[in-house]
Amino acid sequence: MRAVIQRVQSGSVTIDGQVVGAIDLGLVILVGIEDADGMDDARWLAAKIAALRIFSDRDGKMNLSIIEVGGRALVVSQFTLHAKTKKGTRPSFIHAAKPDHAIPLYEAFIRELEAELKQPIASGKFGADMQVALVNDGPVTIWIDTQNKS
Repeated sequence: MRAVIQRVQSGSVTIDGQVVGAIDLGLVILVGIEDADGMDDARWLAAKIAALRIFSDRDGKMNLSIIEVGGRALVVSQFTLHAKTKKGTRPSFIHAAKPDHAIPLYEAFIRELEAELKQPIASGKFGADMQVALVNDGPVTIWIDTQNKS
């Protein structure tokens, strides 16, 4: 699983003109799932994100987690995180998982993150045409790939 995690002052996802998920202070998490991903990846990624110390403490140092600041999370599926651009100018998404594999893992990741944060997670809808809006705070943007945990 690949995730782009953005610390935000606010974020929302809209489908067909309707806001389906919105948060204030917290994290907007774009998640891409590939064929090699499994339940262990969903669990590991949720735990890692919940523990990331990327919020500022009183001294302005990134030293607090989303849990410690009482932040919320907005999760949006994004298969384009698995774009291959080495050859030509049209990205290939050959390693992005098909919906029958990806949807259960996307939903499992949301459940795991809910358990870690002990609160409901706002989300988009897998496979929908979505508009994502956010106010990146910092800016702070982190990239994590469960297939490369170093």
